[in-house]
Amino acid sequence: MHNPVNVAVVGATGVVGEALLAILHERGFPVAQLRLLASERSAGERVEFAGRKLLVEDLATFDPEGIDVALFSAGSDVAREHAPRFAAAGATVIDNSSAFRDDPQVPLVVAEVNPGAIADRPRGIIANPNCSTMQMLVALAPIHRAAGIERINVATYQSVSGTGRGALEELGRQTAGMLNFREAKCEVYPVQIAFNVIPHGGDFCDNGYTTEEMKLVHETRRILGDDSIGVNATVVRVPVFYGHSEALHIETREKLTARQARELLQDAPGVEVVDEPRGGGYPTAVTHASGHDPVYVGRIREDLSHPRGLSLWVVADNIRKGAALNAVQLAELVLAGRDGTRA
Repeated sequence: MHNPVNVAVVGATGVVGEALLAILHERGFPVAQLRLLASERSAGERVEFAGRKLLVEDLATFDPEGIDVALFSAGSDVAREHAPRFAAAGATVIDNSSAFRDDPQVPLVVAEVNPGAIADRPRGIIANPNCSTMQMLVALAPIHRAAGIERINVATYQSVSGTGRGALEELGRQTAGMLNFREAKCEVYPVQIAFNVIPHGGDFCDNGYTTEEMKLVHETRRILGDDSIGVNATVVRVPVFYGHSEALHIETREKLTARQARELLQDAPGVEVVDEPRGGGYPTAVTHASGHDPVYVGRIREDLSHPRGLSLWVVADNIRKGAALNAVQLAELVLAGRDGTRA
């Protein structure tokens, strides 16, 4: 059992912030004192944790002295401004935004894939990868270790919760409106999301890809420690509230059969295989991922078009494993390192 520590949750009133609080409680994280922080707009609200109503404080005026672990989920601009301030005061910062993912002095870590990377954090900050990268690599790391991955072709089917509370509300409003024969109004997304799919995530880059797609490229190579891996990504937003899905087509350096891949995944931490050749014998965002912690893998098969190719279907709750759970797992690893014990 670890000694209790002082914890700050930054962005406590957001979708991921709520999940962070739930997971801290569910996992029995050793909290001595918990401080909930958000923008001035949300300060003064009360949020429930472990049966108590805690006051939300203004991040801008908060003194981080005495905080041991700060879990940030408040966007890149907020993280760039405040995370170094918390780290300078002695806290280990775990940030969910993209602010530090490319910083060579900030480890980019998936708990089941490269946990040892947290040891080298000269800035006192650890970065959480993008939610799509996270679930993909939990599934692919065992295969990469066994046979080496040469190329990944991935199409994501991402739920609206990844865009935030406004997107959840927009999908709900549009769906209800259209069922009542009203025209969909678009505020969060550039086009209608209800009853539609949108091949767009993030901003467009000069190469025709989007920033969300390029995150999958850069973060995969960094976390697996292999710049030679080819990654081709298409990000698609779908009218699902929670849970991201991915169709993965990979080429390995050494031949790996579907059976061998299935066995590797059945033994992999954080993975649950749901792979039967029948209706419903595969995982989906709604029936499996939403509200649960594992990364679910199904439709494991050998690629008919490539001698060393495999195809997989991967789903996970993007708010839990894709953000909050991994952050708490990394905090547990930090505490284990402090105590000299294993997480």
